[in-house]
Amino acid sequence: MTMQPTLIQSVVRALDLLDLVGSAGAPVTAKRLSRLTGLPLGTTYNLLRTLVHEGYLVRDPDGYLLGDHAGRLGQPGGTGVGRSRGRQILRTVHADLHAAAYWAEYADGTIRIVDIVDSPEAPRADLWVGLQDAAHATAIGKAVLSVLPIDQRRGFLAEHRLVDLTPRTHTDPARLESELAAGDGLVVDREEYTLGIACVAVPIRTRTGAGAVAISVPAGRLQSVSSGLTALTRAARLLELADSA
Repeated sequence: MTMQPTLIQSVVRALDLLDLVGSAGAPVTAKRLSRLTGLPLGTTYNLLRTLVHEGYLVRDPDGYLLGDHAGRLGQPGGTGVGRSRGRQILRTVHADLHAAAYWAEYADGTIRIVDIVDSPEAPRADLWVGLQDAAHATAIGKAVLSVLPIDQRRGFLAEHRLVDLTPRTHTDPARLESELAAGDGLVVDREEYTLGIACVAVPIRTRTGAGAVAISVPAGRLQSVSSGLTALTRAARLLELADSA
């Protein structure tokens, strides 16, 4: 007869909460976590309070996010920008420019969105095509590619066809390479990903190789926000500093 291990249920429940928050990709409220786990709301709050106290979660106005301690698991030296710090930086960009703010990173051949801060007044763009397949058509994807070593960039582009997403998408590899090589710190997507939406991004050099911070606005607002893009550049530098700390 196989003996079943003795499990500490409070630990199991706490790990379930960590898994749910970590896989959500956005802040999760205590009420939603309670529904997803089937735990009483009071029990959920007690577990969340403990996880926040120990640094595994952080409480954001919109819900709970993984804390810096969770991000360092499996990384003895501790690398990367803490999720809570990155979100604070995005919140400032969102407030200053009245635009949805995005943070992306490149690691192990993959470009992924780390976090997004938006609001009903400045909603995020509909991310209807994943960044892996649309990096060439997005300001944030192009910004990441612009700071990759040229062999990595060419390898990435060779593996991902330059799909025509709108009539404004640049699908000529030579033109895209020229645009990336000539980048002056700001990368713009003028309705290349979605008609009616413009995006501006600034690249970030990280210990994993590359990243970017970006905003999206209705295309008609692009010119009006251009004068305030120092906030975006400042956010990129803060993320670089946080990564190197």
